Amino acid sequence: MDDKRVYLFDTTLRDGAQTQGVDFNPADKELIAKELDSIGIDYIEGGWPGANPTDDAFFKNPPELKRSCLTAFGMTRRAGRSADNDPGLTALLSAGAKAVCMVGKAWDFHIKVVLDIEPEENIAMIRESVTLAAVKADEVIFDAEHFFDGYKANPDFALDCLKAAHEAGARWIVLCDTNGGTLPHEAEDIIAKVIEHIPGDRLGIHAHDDTGNAVAISLAAVRAGVRHVQGSLNGLGERCGNANLITVIPSLVLKMGYETGVTEKDMSKLTHLSRLLDERLNRAPNRGAPYVGESAFAHKGGLHVSAVEKDPSTYEHVDPEKIGNRRHIVVSDQSGRANILARFREIGIEIDPKDDKVTRLVEQVKEREFDGYAYDGAEASFELLARRALGTVPDFFHCASFRVVDERRWNDKGELVTLSEATVKLDVGDEQHMTVAEGNGPVNALDAALRKVLTPIYPQLRDLRLVDYKVRILTPGDGTRAITRVMIESADKDGEHWSTVGVSANIIDASYNALRDSIIYKLFRDGAEEKHSPS
Repeated sequence: MDDKRVYLFDTTLRDGAQTQGVDFNPADKELIAKELDSIGIDYIEGGWPGANPTDDAFFKNPPELKRSCLTAFGMTRRAGRSADNDPGLTALLSAGAKAVCMVGKAWDFHIKVVLDIEPEENIAMIRESVTLAAVKADEVIFDAEHFFDGYKANPDFALDCLKAAHEAGARWIVLCDTNGGTLPHEAEDIIAKVIEHIPGDRLGIHAHDDTGNAVAISLAAVRAGVRHVQGSLNGLGERCGNANLITVIPSLVLKMGYETGVTEKDMSKLTHLSRLLDERLNRAPNRGAPYVGESAFAHKGGLHVSAVEKDPSTYEHVDPEKIGNRRHIVVSDQSGRANILARFREIGIEIDPKDDKVTRLVEQVKEREFDGYAYDGAEASFELLARRALGTVPDFFHCASFRVVDERRWNDKGELVTLSEATVKLDVGDEQHMTVAEGNGPVNALDAALRKVLTPIYPQLRDLRLVDYKVRILTPGDGTRAITRVMIESADKDGEHWSTVGVSANIIDASYNALRDSIIYKLFRDGAEEKHSPS
């Protein structure tokens, strides 16, 4: 076995489903499993057969995997039952997965207090369950629950649990930091002692992030000799989450020189995979996520930008393209000429650096951000601002006026209902349009009315959708008269995302400004033709 080869085990579909607010359906599980398979994750934990209808449906019709090994999760036999007469173990071994991962306790405190059994019975539960599973499945993975706590309390008993699984034929014996309370140096010291009894190429690590150290513990475990790492996409998991495989993988490969099933080409898909998961779960991506976040390679200060352009390694620890990310030159009230020019190059604008328009745009950005605009989080609005300064944005439509009405009342059934209705008057070319639309709230109604007019004229807008909507009060001391800033994130069927911003003392007006920019950016990017008056 190559000592530099580390095997990756993804727990997103099972452990990740323990995250508050996350609820996978069978279609979600199938899509995510196929994406994990496409980048070469060694093991995909599909769920717990017999635990719920969703997992049962998933294993009843599992996706076809080309590179990954589908794994079913369960537990060892219960006390007082034989391994071949335990319903839970039977469901696990009947799921049809090539590999099974079973959990058993390794902390004598739990044996006595939770299970109320003798230590010898727990050892027998592990040994007999793994022995049976080794006959029924291609591979058996044993997760030693609360191992690190168990080792600290009673190292001999915790080791006996591992030895029982090892001797019974488990391919991997996984050391679990179940409550996330172990620190990296503790894990590394304990693993070094475990390896005196069980080879590192049979050991795995499963870390939770309750101290913010799950990734660090996983890397420390590999350094100590472990060759199997469990974790989830974007660190999903109960409480504070699991080790984030999106961070673990490039750290192992690019920083530590280890090999995984994820090739160099596969690694360039990590940013896409991370954001796809958030999109599927309707969660806003973490802009500050290591490696894959929108801000991971963002440069704001003018001096930083100049340095990065001369030597990227000055402020970038890896090439962002290796993980599918990109360098991002942020435009803000700290911006200078270097930032503006770098951003111009990024969006494909060619301009003489000495052009007076650059100086005017720098000042305009600073003035507008003083008024509340934030272009470091609204790249599309900045691009439109810059292109307008150069006179290159078509006049796709003009809003002559809009009106939004909200009604809150009790209906005939005695139910409280709230209705929003928007009326817009738009000029497109020489044609005037007026329409009315209802929506789920005033912003949705306004968006619906705009699209009702514009989509038949500009079919490119059919796949435009709002992904996220945020409101921030800029002058809280003004109470209900406060200035508000609205940030809108939009997306289309190609997976492209962009953000726009609007600012006003009126939240509907601010929302309209952001909506308008989103629509215009989509039309401009897709090469829509401006509608001209007939000659």
